[in-house]
Amino acid sequence: MTEPLVDLKALLVEREEFEGSMVSKLREGLSQGANQIRALKDINDILQKRLAAAPPAQQKKLHLKLGVVHHYLGHMALAVEHLKQSEGPLASFFLGRTHVHRGEFDEALKAFEKAEKSGYAAQSVQFQRAGVLRAQGDIAQAKQILAKVKDMAAHNPEYHYQDGSVAEAEGDTVRAVKAYERAVELDPSHSATLFRLAFLNDLAGNDDEAISYYERCLKHPPIGKGVLYNLGVLYEDNERFDKAAECFRRLHKADPLDDRARLFCKDAEAAMTMYYSPDEEQVSVQFKQVMETPITDFELSVRSRNCLKRMNIRTLGDLTRVNEPQLLASKNFGETSLDEIKIIMNAKSLRIGQSLDQGQQYEFRYRPQSNLSPEEQAMLGKPVSELNLSVRARKCMNRLNIATLGELCQRTTDELLEAKNFGITSLNEVKEKLTLMGLKLRGD
Repeated sequence: MTEPLVDLKALLVEREEFEGSMVSKLREGLSQGANQIRALKDINDILQKRLAAAPPAQQKKLHLKLGVVHHYLGHMALAVEHLKQSEGPLASFFLGRTHVHRGEFDEALKAFEKAEKSGYAAQSVQFQRAGVLRAQGDIAQAKQILAKVKDMAAHNPEYHYQDGSVAEAEGDTVRAVKAYERAVELDPSHSATLFRLAFLNDLAGNDDEAISYYERCLKHPPIGKGVLYNLGVLYEDNERFDKAAECFRRLHKADPLDDRARLFCKDAEAAMTMYYSPDEEQVSVQFKQVMETPITDFELSVRSRNCLKRMNIRTLGDLTRVNEPQLLASKNFGETSLDEIKIIMNAKSLRIGQSLDQGQQYEFRYRPQSNLSPEEQAMLGKPVSELNLSVRARKCMNRLNIATLGELCQRTTDELLEAKNFGITSLNEVKEKLTLMGLKLRGD
């Protein structure tokens, strides 16, 4: 039996007051589908018109309603404007939560303090305060707050969410997931917890679970940008390009100045018409494995082996990236050594200089240069995660098996652009992050 729709208009328009007890009913109504979101937008228009004609005594109540409406529509700047012009514990509490969404943590703490002093439930305020302190890096104080309310909050989903967030901040993912799952068990609509579970599954490569949690987030506004960006990238990775494009369109519609969303949408739409052959990809994988075969796997004369070692040639792929004159220019490398190498390459259906003719498109492994200072070597040895790349760019790094900055710097622009779902937006992001660290891609 279909659950009857919550009458949002009766909740927000026909009643003069809006109280804390009505928030759960509002959230329930908004989880009932897109039509309810459209209804909330219509309600916003009605309240705006009433505000324009309302006497001063009624304006504060209307500002509260409008602040709550804009909060759930994701219009956080407008929510702040209205909530600041209202008064009472609920207005202060929502103001604090809205500041948290905007990353304005000092302002959030002030609003939560005001909410508690004016009579808002102390425990709820303490949970929010713990979350803000954690976000500011004060894990110890956040833990102290949660420890004080632990015995009284065993059945409160917000407590378990905040406890899980602290555990995650401390690197204890197992405990974090356990706490998050308990929070969702108590409140299946707890959007912040759903997002963390989605994100952790995303990092672990559990795409189906991550997509499921992100999709559940979409049912419970306000919907953060991270939900749509991460879900869009996951859809792309699973070749659901129509769904990915829809996510990026929503982002660009919400913020027309978000050029990244526009470009991501363009990439996803273009991918809908791209041809993909699993058989061809398998052939490509096998070919790359051949290219990475070490020279030491073959019987070579001592002279040839030593010459290749001096030239820093370690794999068959390396031999496809040099030409015959370059080999012959090496000291003690003559026609006999060249013929020896050709026999090996022909046996693997390769030839010297092959990649040069095809635009250096094949992979190769990073090898530290011997002429670098210890500081430069240390920099290039840092994990690529230190660049703090977006989800899409980070997934491409994983797909290309790029683990360090040195390995990344050995790639060319063309090599990166050949990676699945790696477009100009991701390339520019990578280049900007490398530039900040004084590095660049090969060939730049």
